[in-house]
Amino acid sequence: MTKRTHQMPFGAQLQQDGSVRFRLWAPGARRVDLCLQEGQSEHCLAITASGRGWFEQVRRDTPPGTLYRYQIDGGHKVPDPASRFQSAGVHGPSEVIDPAAFAWDEDGWDGRPWEEAVLYELHVGTFSPEGRFRGVIERLDYLVDLGITAVELMPVAAFPGQRNWGYDGVLPFAPDASYGRPEDLKALVQAAHQRGLMIFLDVVYNHFGPEGNYLHLYAPQFFTERHHTPWGAAINFDGEGSRHVRDFFIHNALYWLNEYRLDGLRLDAVHAILDDSEPDILIELAEAVHAGPGAHRHVHLVLENDDNAARYLARTQEGMPRRYVAQWNDDLHHCLHLLTTGESDGYYLDYATQTMRHLGLCLAEGFAYQGEPSDFRGGRPRGEPSADLPPSAFVSLLQNHDQVGNRAFGERISALATPQALRAAIALLLLAPSPPLLFMGQELMAESPFLFFCDFGEELVQSVTEGRRREFARFERFADPEARESIPDPNDPETFHRSKLDWGALTREPHAGWHRLHRELLALRRREITPRVPAMEGGRTSFELIGQRGIRVYWHLGDGAVLTLTANLGDDEALIKGPAYAAPGGLLYLEPAEAAPAIAEGRLPPWSVAWHLQPAGTTP
Repeated sequence: MTKRTHQMPFGAQLQQDGSVRFRLWAPGARRVDLCLQEGQSEHCLAITASGRGWFEQVRRDTPPGTLYRYQIDGGHKVPDPASRFQSAGVHGPSEVIDPAAFAWDEDGWDGRPWEEAVLYELHVGTFSPEGRFRGVIERLDYLVDLGITAVELMPVAAFPGQRNWGYDGVLPFAPDASYGRPEDLKALVQAAHQRGLMIFLDVVYNHFGPEGNYLHLYAPQFFTERHHTPWGAAINFDGEGSRHVRDFFIHNALYWLNEYRLDGLRLDAVHAILDDSEPDILIELAEAVHAGPGAHRHVHLVLENDDNAARYLARTQEGMPRRYVAQWNDDLHHCLHLLTTGESDGYYLDYATQTMRHLGLCLAEGFAYQGEPSDFRGGRPRGEPSADLPPSAFVSLLQNHDQVGNRAFGERISALATPQALRAAIALLLLAPSPPLLFMGQELMAESPFLFFCDFGEELVQSVTEGRRREFARFERFADPEARESIPDPNDPETFHRSKLDWGALTREPHAGWHRLHRELLALRRREITPRVPAMEGGRTSFELIGQRGIRVYWHLGDGAVLTLTANLGDDEALIKGPAYAAPGGLLYLEPAEAAPAIAEGRLPPWSVAWHLQPAGTTP
């Protein structure tokens, strides 16, 4: 049995002698009191100011389970910003936690190589009927059987109310009490590892939620007016006092990876992290991770970055990630969504012309936008060259929480595209060398929506509801105020309950058939594709277009084999002409199966996908 504790320069840290060191950075406060709760009563004692904005006290009468708060200048009582648990929510007291109380038994687990990643993104509250960490544990065997190798949890940091996507978290070290206690999350991680599953956590370092963040009362240096984000003043990563702010978030990453034994983190919307420092916070954080837990086991850092900043994904001469292993490839999602649904408004505008060329660039080089002007962004250049990066640097997806939940009615793609188009897109997604990501329920083509939901206090309820409906006013469908009233209220508990997965669909068609398709393709991927992905190099993939909606892509795999995709993602037949007609190796998979005679004649039926594999040392 192993005990795991991450030592931090702040928070309530249990010491070896049983005492607890309480430490708070409050440069905006003149006085800080430590308020200890005993039953229904509470007594407050002044904490010593130790200089440079720090307040610190060591106590021997605060064992694990003790509830405490800080009182600022004799007024507001606030939770510890580095609280490890908030049993009564983000406005209540923090709890002293003994991280070493959980005994890890992992039989030498040191993670899995990134090239084996097949990710499954889920929201803890809606994934199971009970909506808790224990409910996820009950479905881990199902995920293993499906072919998943990595579970990615949407953010679990403590948020206001009883339900939230997680991106409104305000206490980033505390698993939200609605999902369970810290030991429940650790039990989930351990159970996953015992089944050979990696566990990733989505973390938010670009803003704090609008309710329950008290930092401005005693540490206004956490924020800066030098930069602004969609949520207001930016987090201060490069101004006066930023050293402490940077340490707070770097320790947060190390805390999750060390104390909870997580296998990786997905950093949300890093394009909204504004930092003029050298090195910037993303580089410093990654270097700290690789020098820490990443020096002893497989630890993977993944980005969401609308800027397509390929430099963060750079590899060493040996092909290893210098800092971040991969980025969610929104470009690929947008191409596939446009092709399968026909939707071309909003950010899909950038892909409405030359769609197949954009798709080819995504499959062969990673990003579709590598510095070209973006019409959606007012003509501003977007992206950096990415052709030198291997396919493993790009996470491919057909759905995720944003692309489903940010629709007015949370429709999944199965409500927008034909089954024929979906089967083709899934065959492309799951067999391409880049690591694929499934959003929970995608493998069932679940009918339940995934809606935007939250549970804010009275002061925010009306503004959030009205703001959500205003977001869609620019769409013709919602130009009428009465039409906007039909958009589900995020604060209504029913909006949350409608978003829960219906696991009974597993026993019904067509959902069971979709599950069989995903399971079959992931088994084929595990057998034929995954072993050949390691050692793949960038710059060794090419593509050619076939007619209006056809494409052929060639990947040179790590073992010298050549993988070829030939696809027609349109409603009309396409003809394979010239050199492209030559057989590209042995047939690996064909969708639909009855397309074989037509393809043998050089014809690509509508929505057909053919995968061929030419092993190393053979001729086609």
